[in-house]
Amino acid sequence: MSIRLITSVLVLLCAAVLAFAQRMPAPTQPRTVQQPNAQQSAVKLARVKYSGGGDWYNDPSAEVNLLRYVRAHTNILVDAVYEFVDLGTDNLFLYPIIFMTGHGTVNLTENEVRNLRAYLQNGGFLYIDDDYGMDASVRKELKRVLPDQELRELPFDHPIYHSHFDFPNGLPKIHEHDAKPPEGLGLFLDGKLCVFYTVETNPSDGWADPEVHHDPPEKREASLKIGTNIVVYALTR
Repeated sequence: MSIRLITSVLVLLCAAVLAFAQRMPAPTQPRTVQQPNAQQSAVKLARVKYSGGGDWYNDPSAEVNLLRYVRAHTNILVDAVYEFVDLGTDNLFLYPIIFMTGHGTVNLTENEVRNLRAYLQNGGFLYIDDDYGMDASVRKELKRVLPDQELRELPFDHPIYHSHFDFPNGLPKIHEHDAKPPEGLGLFLDGKLCVFYTVETNPSDGWADPEVHHDPPEKREASLKIGTNIVVYALTR
């Protein structure tokens, strides 16, 4: 066989391989939570929409006021808007931090459980604030999401209490509820806090417009400060 013929055959083989490679689908990439940087859009705090009867949508001014406070007291680029997210959709992975609250029952579908687990495993952060009445169902649903984890109370020296403002005694008491001490509970993955759950305090009510709950100024300030700590911690842990 001549050298010219061999060369022609090799050229044809290379062309065929290249054409086949171009038709192959791109490898599937794991879904990851988009972390903010200078080139990306401002940080948003998405409200979790859930079923079960709980008023997940209450106090829509809360996140707007908190993010305005974060913008005024940190160098974090935020978009102070009210947005909600369905746990069963891929939109969940657009938010580095999500927020759940309400007074009633939380019920998650199997798809929502799987999606939320993947979100947390890929770097997402969930903050839950019991608005009084959701505690039992939240604990049950979190056990479905991370069955190998147990909620445990964070010590007062945990970084979330010192990430921007200093709370040497842990959570501030915003609302009385059952007149018990406030609790800051957490779930961890790979040694990092991924779920923060506040009980018997309700900071997010303090974020809402003043005329909603009529909290005194010092209570609203404390709630906005601890909310800022949560956002700063979630974005920098």
